[in-house]
Parts: sequence; structure tokens; C-alpha cells
Amino acid sequence: MKDKLVPSLPDSLPPQEPSSSLPPASPTGKKLLDQVRDQLRLKHYSLRTEKTYVYWIKTYILFHGKRHPAEMGDEEIRQFLVHLATGEGVAASTQNQALSALLFLYRSVLQKELTVGYDLIGAARPKRLPTVLTREEVQRVISLMSGEYQLVAKLLYGSGLRLMEALRLRVQDLDLAYRTVTVHDGKGDKDRVTILPDSLVPALTERLEYVRLVHQQDLKESQSGVSMPTPALGRKYPHASREWPWQYLFPADGYSTDPLTGQQYRHHLNSSNIQRAVRQAARRARLSKPVSPHTFRHCFATHLLESGYDIRTVQELLGHKDVRTTMIYTHVLQRGGLAVKSPLDP
Repeated sequence: MKDKLVPSLPDSLPPQEPSSSLPPASPTGKKLLDQVRDQLRLKHYSLRTEKTYVYWIKTYILFHGKRHPAEMGDEEIRQFLVHLATGEGVAASTQNQALSALLFLYRSVLQKELTVGYDLIGAARPKRLPTVLTREEVQRVISLMSGEYQLVAKLLYGSGLRLMEALRLRVQDLDLAYRTVTVHDGKGDKDRVTILPDSLVPALTERLEYVRLVHQQDLKESQSGVSMPTPALGRKYPHASREWPWQYLFPADGYSTDPLTGQQYRHHLNSSNIQRAVRQAARRARLSKPVSPHTFRHCFATHLLESGYDIRTVQELLGHKDVRTTMIYTHVLQRGGLAVKSPLDP
């Protein structure tokens, strides 16, 4: 499924369910936010993006005194974005996130054309170089993690995966013989194949045995299986959720309710637990750099380029659509002691 935006809501504006009523239903009888949800699911956006879009649309409506969005347009959107930037002090990425939600509302739900040039409204994101650790620093952080969290971190660094790509891996996505990992529905709704480190084969073999035990227990208890990528796929293959190839490589400890279907399924590990484990390990390693799970992906790209691999190869492994996105890692290599020498040094 598509997951086009920042996965979590901004800290500066915590989501809340407004107690007061929102604009009335459309002539078709469906409430506006239900129409938004229908369109998002029709276009296969992720549940995370759905929650984010609905939150920003609610916030926009309440900011304008509960006026119906159909009665508003370019100027009201501009006022709202200015309020976010100046009144709330949100980051550029958060402002653009809100803009994307409103664009979806007007274009896909209300079918209303907007005239303002959004290249002028959209906030320019600051251009920052990614945080990159040395190989020794990466090993220090990973060594201070344990169990399945450590294995996730090794996949992030060893295969260049994004965090959610790693957590969504299924048994069928691993090919231990050919040392490959297949990523389905990655960023931009794209599939790709990347490398699987030789050193992880024993740990992954052991992991698969654990997953098999969990799967067998679920079958024994007549559980409904794992969540499927989309409800439509679950309807097309009604028995797939209980079949071995579809089991998560990192299943959650228990079952939870799928908000789209209302059924009980076993999901994958919670991403926040991995994020917390990485931060704690970085603190214990006494690193002065900010470290997150995504830092391992930055290190994967930079260390491959350091080793002399072609940038096009690295681009393909990362799943970047444009090589210019991958080029940012060459800028990292051109800084400091890796390339240009200071005149102070002999």
C-alpha cells in the first residue's frame, strides 16, 4: 500500500477528536470524512496516511469555524498554512503534509479546481545532509541491541531497508539461497530486490524456525492468521493469511483488531519499539550524532559508495526513482576527511 507521507503525526499539534460536530453529510448521505476515507481506500493509501489526512482536514475545518470546505478554497487554505507556520511554528515537512491532505480533499473528494500555484504555497524543506555513522559506530550501536530488535537493525544496515519495509517482510520475501530480499509496495508503491548479507543467513534461518512455531500454534488455536497487505487481497485469497509464505518475519506477540475489516489478525512488530531500542542503544554507545532506524539506511548507501560501488547500483538497491536522490550520499563523501583536505593539514 502507498505510504507517501511522514508516518507519524507532528508532535507540535497532537491529534484529537473534536467534540463538536463537523460539516453535514453530502447530498448522497455520506459524511465528508467518510467520503475522504472511501477515496483514500479506493486509491490504496495506507491506514497511517488515512489517519493523517483525516486529522488535517478536521483541523482545517475547525480553524475556519466549521465551514464546509466546498464553500472555501485557495485563500482559506493559504490562511491555514500561514497559521501553521507562524502561529504553531510547525516544520516545513509538517506544513507540506497538511497541504497534501487538503489537496487530496479538494481534488479527489470535492472535485474542485484550485487556482493558486502550490509551488509557491508549499514550504521549502531545508536541505540537510543525512546523519552517517562510521562502520565502527554502526557495529557499536547494533551490538548494544538484542534479540529480534537487533536482527531488524542488521537488516536495515545490511540490506538498506526502510523500517516499515523490514517490519512488513514476509517469509516469501526472503531467498536465502540467492541472498536476496524482495521489498513489495515500497515507497512510491514500487517493488525492488536488494541484497541479503551472508552473515545474516544463520540468524534468519533460526528466525524462520521461530516464525514456524508461532504459525503452527496459530493454526492449532484456529486463529485467523496474519493481516494481508490489502482487504481486497484477503478477499481474493481467503486462505492466504493462514498459509506459511504470507507469515510475517517479525510477527507481533499477540493478535489485534484490523481497523478496516474488524477481524482479529496477527500484525507485525510495532515500529515505535524498534525506534526506542535504537535510540537507547545509541545513547549507551555515547554517540553525539542523532541516530534513528533510518540512519542505518543512510550508512548502507554511504558505506557502499565508500567501497567503490557504482552509484546506479546503489540507487537500484535503495529503490530511488531518481539518481539525484542517491547523489546526496556523494555529498557526504566529499566532506571532511573523506575527500577535501584542510589547508591546516600537511
